[in-house]
Amino acid sequence: MAEIIKINDTTWRIEDSGVRFFLLAGTEKALLIDSGMRTPDAKQIAESFTKLPIMLLNTHADPDHISGNGSFERFYMHPDEEENYRAHGGAGTIVPINDNDIIDLGNRPLKIIFIPGHTPGSIAILDINNRVLISGDSVQDGNIFMFKERRNLPLYAESMKKLSLYINEFDTIYPSHGSFPVSPDLIPKLREGAEQIINGTARGEVISMFGAPVMLYKFPYAGFFCDVPKNNKS
Repeated sequence: MAEIIKINDTTWRIEDSGVRFFLLAGTEKALLIDSGMRTPDAKQIAESFTKLPIMLLNTHADPDHISGNGSFERFYMHPDEEENYRAHGGAGTIVPINDNDIIDLGNRPLKIIFIPGHTPGSIAILDINNRVLISGDSVQDGNIFMFKERRNLPLYAESMKKLSLYINEFDTIYPSHGSFPVSPDLIPKLREGAEQIINGTARGEVISMFGAPVMLYKFPYAGFFCDVPKNNKS
């Protein structure tokens, strides 16, 4: 069962089987950011905390972030994520959201930052007035999935470089996995780790995941699950 934790009077986090998602309320509307892995009732959960009209925004469309999407006829998602969403059986109408767009919940503007790499249409959300970045899977101190289709590590490194340009605009980060919260100084570390993997200086180990070999690169601050290099001798 999902655990609902109040962050403050207008913000909640919902912990759901190793993934978390968020409910943000403004003066006029409320927004679910993702809808969990085992919470088809995500909208009903949100309705128990606010009487405001509830919208949905997905940071990306991996299966552990979309279980409650079916309760919404329309929802926000970056258009580059639609293929990923439909591949996982996602239904409903996508309302495109793009880099630098603003969603205003009523005295609570949220800025969209496009950060592809983990998936083609991954985004982060800057809660401007509260100086919080909601990062999806891309910024976390757990193990970031960067293997199999639709993952792009060089693009991910570029996205971390891009996020560093915003680092003076938020004081803390709310990730979808791992510790909560995390510090903005994690962003340049993740970029550095990704670049080390790309240039071949990082050491990894082959493990089994979902019955297939995967390379785990483990750093002191986070890890990356990547495809096993073709020249790997392990």
